[in-house]
Amino acid sequence: MLEPAVILLRLVQFAGAMILFGSSLFALYALPVHRPGSVPGAPWLRPLLSWSAAGLVIGSLVGLLTQTSMLAGSMTEGLKLSSLSAVATTMGLGRSALVRTAAAGLALLLLVVRRPDRRTLSACAILGAIVCASFAWMGHGAATEGAEGPLHLAADMLHALAAGVWIGALVGFGFLAFRRSGHTADTHAGLHKALHGFSGVGSGLVAVLLVTGLINSWFLVGPSRIAGLWTTPYGLLLSVKLALFVGMLGLAAANRFRLTPALGVALDTSGAPEAALGALRLSLLLETSLAVSVLGLVAWFGMLAPVSAQ
Repeated sequence: MLEPAVILLRLVQFAGAMILFGSSLFALYALPVHRPGSVPGAPWLRPLLSWSAAGLVIGSLVGLLTQTSMLAGSMTEGLKLSSLSAVATTMGLGRSALVRTAAAGLALLLLVVRRPDRRTLSACAILGAIVCASFAWMGHGAATEGAEGPLHLAADMLHALAAGVWIGALVGFGFLAFRRSGHTADTHAGLHKALHGFSGVGSGLVAVLLVTGLINSWFLVGPSRIAGLWTTPYGLLLSVKLALFVGMLGLAAANRFRLTPALGVALDTSGAPEAALGALRLSLLLETSLAVSVLGLVAWFGMLAPVSAQ
């Protein structure tokens, strides 16, 4: 029963980190400052970031306890101070969990005592970036030895950061598109501007994800073990993840080249934007669902031996 709990807690941490980092950035570059939908006028922002930070704190601490118990062989042994101390001080997964707890706790404190202005959001984005980067220290990248180790570790960090920007933006777009009080021309225009402005950022994110994904695959699969993608549990889950990622790319391309321009045309011609908004909402919902599924798979196959080790 411990392994499913560890996977679930890893998913909670991944989701919390992506939202804390990516949605803080989204608010900084996508929300207008002095119009409806601005940072002060986005009542969903503080609860979203606060809950993601709180989830990170809880997920990191409980995850550390659960993983220690799994390594020790039982909950009784894992909850002993000696076991927890050994994992927290001598293993990358323990140290990274403490870093995540501290960074998320500081972000939560900031969000409680300060309103989410640009300074607070900048601090949350930095702390969220630290959390995202820390995942590399509990993954396969930290286990690569030799001169190639730093390259693999850096690729893992960049991959997590790029994923955080993308997923955090998806969550932000979702709140803008589905907000109940947002049926105004200014809000629709703000959504269109945010979507249009993200197009360049999105292209860069895809490039980073593809390059870092290829680097990670080189280390974890290798050109001589491609057949392992269909004959090992790790390879099968990685293949499903790649298929879901392709689906996300397709939806993102539809948003950029068809749905966002359609919303712009409706707004420019003073037409009814409901049809364009409905298509955008459906696309964003599907893309976010695929993103959550990808995170779940990463939480799962991160517990398995890679193809290169089998």
